[in-house]
Amino acid sequence: MAALAKGGRTNFFGFLLRLVARIPFLFIASRLYGAAAMGRFASALVMVEFAGMIATLGQKRGLAQRLAEAREHPANAVADALVVTTIPALLASLLLYLFPAAMYPKGHYGPADLWLIGSVWILAAGDLALAALAYRFDVATTVRARAVVEPWALSLSAGALYFIYPQAGLTLAYLISVGAATAVALVALGRAYGWPQGWVPHPARLLPLVTRNLPLAGADAVEWGTRKLDVFILRFFVGEAPLGIYFFAQQFASLPQKLKTSFEPVLGPVITRNVIERNYAAIARQVCQVGFWITAAQAGIALALAIPATGLMGLGGPDFVQGTGALILLLLAEVVAATAVVSEAALVYLARYRNLIASLATIALQAVLTVAGIELVSGPDYGPGWQVAAAAGALMLSLAFASLLKSFLLARILHERINNWRWALVWAVLPAAVIGLLAKHLLPEWASMIVGIPAMIVVYAGLIWRKGFGPEDRVLFRKQVEGERPAG
Repeated sequence: MAALAKGGRTNFFGFLLRLVARIPFLFIASRLYGAAAMGRFASALVMVEFAGMIATLGQKRGLAQRLAEAREHPANAVADALVVTTIPALLASLLLYLFPAAMYPKGHYGPADLWLIGSVWILAAGDLALAALAYRFDVATTVRARAVVEPWALSLSAGALYFIYPQAGLTLAYLISVGAATAVALVALGRAYGWPQGWVPHPARLLPLVTRNLPLAGADAVEWGTRKLDVFILRFFVGEAPLGIYFFAQQFASLPQKLKTSFEPVLGPVITRNVIERNYAAIARQVCQVGFWITAAQAGIALALAIPATGLMGLGGPDFVQGTGALILLLLAEVVAATAVVSEAALVYLARYRNLIASLATIALQAVLTVAGIELVSGPDYGPGWQVAAAAGALMLSLAFASLLKSFLLARILHERINNWRWALVWAVLPAAVIGLLAKHLLPEWASMIVGIPAMIVVYAGLIWRKGFGPEDRVLFRKQVEGERPAG
């Protein structure tokens, strides 16, 4: 639990850094490039990130188990993972180059826009490097790479490239940012693991690695699908500008999502050790405790961003305000998804195929709800804001379904109760919401955000600390726990 708390503490600091760095990019992208350019960027990015995720072949989580079981030098296992990732990454990049319509279905792109395919291997290699570092409880590198280097490189590059090459400024800025982040991760990986010892890649060793991780790869693909299916579907039903508005809202909503992923790199190695020892009670305790931490943090951030949602969307310009409903629903979706994520962190090691089936059911439900919702509000009486809100609502409902299904499945396997709900959440939300609503109605819009958002967070955090956090929860905020040391 001390290791989980340390990783969560470090990444919470990373969340704050990411929040500060994200706003300049959104302002630059919306005000300089416009909603249509952001829509084209989002359309291409959804395919590139999918290709990068598939290229890892489930090894972001499988690598922890491999390192826990491997008898050879740890650097050899990491080298195997990078080789296995490189081949599908190159194949995916080639396919995207040959069929650019997969990235740009509207056909609006230039030669430089195709350079985005170079980020497929970069993304995959960076994810594996950070997963290997997380196995040794090095989460600080993830913060440096993902919360400092990547977002600031993206913002600064996007601003500079607008005056140099505006036609592909967002594309090239993204390529620069992920390249810089992966470079940081690979340097730290080399220092932590060193060079492979007596290592030679061999199909007899690599092929079983692929087949073993296929269920994890399927789970990753479905998890990605629940996060990106809305963008994938919207780009066929709405124009580039409405898609850009949705992407803008999604960037705010993804901030609390990062809190959830903050614990994943550390939770995986901790769970794998308890799976090997068959300590199911410890797994259930860790899942529930981390689930509450995530839910509490996400609920507070979602509340603080949802009440002034109109003002936040207005930062992009008047046209972006119509995405306010989508932003609120996306923030709610992140809160209800917490249970599914922590349950899956254990299920991928305890019941890979059943977890995959549950994930497939989730994404199928989301696809049906998204298409049905968009069609329902596609008449002349509805504007693009309704369609993007329908997609966000479909995501929220499908993630709620996933949380119920996966927590039930994990409880059946562990024979332990899985529940991260505590009534203290209600007592913390209500007063904070009152503070936010008063700020919204009594202050100018800019002041309601500058004053209201911090005030809501302070009130919420104070109440959740007093009413919701017990002695075991407060380990999250201590740098060292007497008598406890991280495993490994």
